[in-house]
Amino acid sequence: MSDQIAASELIINERGSIYHLDVHPDELATDIITVGDPDRVGQVSDHFDRIEFKRQHREFVTHTGYIGTKRLSVVSTGIGTDNIDIVLNELDALVNIDFKSRKVNAKPVQLNIVRIGTSGSLQKDIPVDSFLVSTHGLGIDNLLNFYDNQPSRTELDMLEAFAVQTKLSTKVSAPYISACSPDLLKQFDQGFHKGITVTCPGFYGPQGRVLRLGLSNPGFIDSLTHFNYEGNIISNFEMETAGLYGLGKLMGHHLLSLNAIMANRITGEFSKDGKGTMDSLISKTLEILTRA
Repeated sequence: MSDQIAASELIINERGSIYHLDVHPDELATDIITVGDPDRVGQVSDHFDRIEFKRQHREFVTHTGYIGTKRLSVVSTGIGTDNIDIVLNELDALVNIDFKSRKVNAKPVQLNIVRIGTSGSLQKDIPVDSFLVSTHGLGIDNLLNFYDNQPSRTELDMLEAFAVQTKLSTKVSAPYISACSPDLLKQFDQGFHKGITVTCPGFYGPQGRVLRLGLSNPGFIDSLTHFNYEGNIISNFEMETAGLYGLGKLMGHHLLSLNAIMANRITGEFSKDGKGTMDSLISKTLEILTRA
């Protein structure tokens, strides 16, 4: 049986680039920042000393350039773990599959991927406009359940505690959990709150927002706020982190998710200067990543 990947599985464009991102392997750095909003790519690359490559296809925008001698790529993912599935698989393919032979490379390449995103706090003492690093991504979006994922004993225990404490119905989700890269986490020790980030499959009902539709589990947000497993609390929720951590773990990459807190769901507050907060997080992240 051939180990060549079929054209229907690994789709390569006419210019030799990967299907959705439309990026060629030579155009990607091994240190990558992901952002949800396509417009935020330029907000990051404005800090570059030099940009060598720009590409846009659908909601996926990629800029690759340098800060000093540090080569970085910034990639927009769009919203949600469905898009994360596309982006992580295509980033991995760009460095770990030979596009000419369509075979997996013998020696795997590890990527360092840092998400810079927005999020809502689930704890009163994690205020609007603060920064948070996700120690774990706990997914209620089901993405990782489509992959051959083997949770550790600790992960299974945490998920069992989550199911008991939140009473999340199995018809809604089979949750999964993955930790961040400890090596990347060490670099972001100062100036960041820390906690478990819950990744939801939507912005309204899945995050407990009520406009015109009722909720199947009205007490879900309170149960997230009060969750505790051996001192580990749920700090916030958003729509990408668990997918990033889960796929990154399976692929052998280093992943970290940084969050600008735009809303506090306990106090009902929303940021009055979201752009300023994001600018500050971008600057702080790039300063840390480019330290000599």
